[in-house]
Amino acid sequence: MQGQPQMQPVPGRLMPQQAQPIPGQPMPGQPVMYAPPPAQVRVYAQPRFAPTVTQEMRIRAGMQAPQQVVTDTPWTGAVRKAQPKTQPDSTGNIVRLVAAILVLIGLVVGLALLALVGGLSFGVRLFALIGLSAIPLLGIIAYVLWLDRWRPQPKLLLGICLLWGAVAAVILTLAFSIAGEIALALAGFRGVPSLIGTVIQAPILEESTKTVLLLVIVLAARRYFEGPLDGLVYGSLIGAGFAFTENILYLGGAWNEGQVEGLMELFVVRCLCAPLLHTTFSTAAGVSIGLAARKWPWWSLILMWLPGLVLGMVLHGFWNGSMVLLSVIDQEITHNEIVSRTGMIILSIIYSAAWIALGLILRRSERMHTQNMLGDYANSGWLTHAEVDMLGTWKGRKNGRDWAKSFPGGKEEMKTMIRTSGKLATTRMRVLAGIGGEQERNIERAELKQFSDARDRLLAASKQTVSRQTVR
Repeated sequence: MQGQPQMQPVPGRLMPQQAQPIPGQPMPGQPVMYAPPPAQVRVYAQPRFAPTVTQEMRIRAGMQAPQQVVTDTPWTGAVRKAQPKTQPDSTGNIVRLVAAILVLIGLVVGLALLALVGGLSFGVRLFALIGLSAIPLLGIIAYVLWLDRWRPQPKLLLGICLLWGAVAAVILTLAFSIAGEIALALAGFRGVPSLIGTVIQAPILEESTKTVLLLVIVLAARRYFEGPLDGLVYGSLIGAGFAFTENILYLGGAWNEGQVEGLMELFVVRCLCAPLLHTTFSTAAGVSIGLAARKWPWWSLILMWLPGLVLGMVLHGFWNGSMVLLSVIDQEITHNEIVSRTGMIILSIIYSAAWIALGLILRRSERMHTQNMLGDYANSGWLTHAEVDMLGTWKGRKNGRDWAKSFPGGKEEMKTMIRTSGKLATTRMRVLAGIGGEQERNIERAELKQFSDARDRLLAASKQTVSRQTVR
């Protein structure tokens, strides 16, 4: 920047005296040169299911321009152009990691205990029951991981969600059910009527014990629960884990009664015809929390758990009530199961189609949200618009990886750029929403440096490769 005329600060930009110095910037007391913004400022489309970002928000959360504005990057043209030693908030991340590992260990121990009880109840048949119950589980996991590919969440959190549904939620539901029965007995009641227990009690207990983990995640690790797609991913895995254990119990009960035909019929009904019920119920709370997680204060997240929780309870209760009603119609009128089976399949298809479609819509919205947030960096000179176009599209990312393969270490550097671009989109939204304060700005600076360093290393590798080819 030396030799260039001194520029006046751009309105709405973060001034150097407001920010911590980053490598390469003048020290306090030295004259400061301001880089002009990019010649072209582009407006990126607002995605659905994401908070609206106004110009006032961008001015309030103004971004400091780099010393050298990026106007062109060779790698984006070719395909159509150092990690900091310590990351901000590293101590908090370590604490959260240790806590997550301890929770995971506890859930694994609980799973082992459930397996022991299952072995005592079902013997070697437990392995067959696990295999049958795993069929829908594997399909759900595959689809959820596919949805999560754009900005993958930590595998540790995904594993905790799955085990929470399969272990903790089941144990808590049974414990609260037993406690409720004991309380009613002490009060002189004989228990909860079967219909009330099926339509009201079960949905309330099961949805509460399943989705309370979502609240813990968003409050303890909000950076990894940044939107409705994250909520769908977490909620779906919790529901899938719960259904997995529940299927083992139901199928094992039928098998223990010597009903092999009943076992296979129950497998078809629960695992093939209606595999996504608990997944759909738990997703409602995850999406409602995710809608608030990007922009609203922490206390609103607790409030936004309630509408999703209630919706999941209503969907659950409606399903159970419909099955009871259809069974009564079959017993009293048709004297067969054609009405209940037909109604079950139709309702299951409606629930499943809604869940699958919602996942696709949120996945597209997540990509547009990333592109919209990265547009701020392009408009400020940290990235080019060509880079945003590539990092904000599936095709662009694939082309970037294919191009980087031809350079030593290029593929890993490209992966770093893609991964960091997703982090930057999350961080930028938090800065715009005023979440995290100055700590979030420090994280943004570190991630911008990480991205720039990876880009510099990639370009250096490409130049070395071209030079060698030219010499030959």
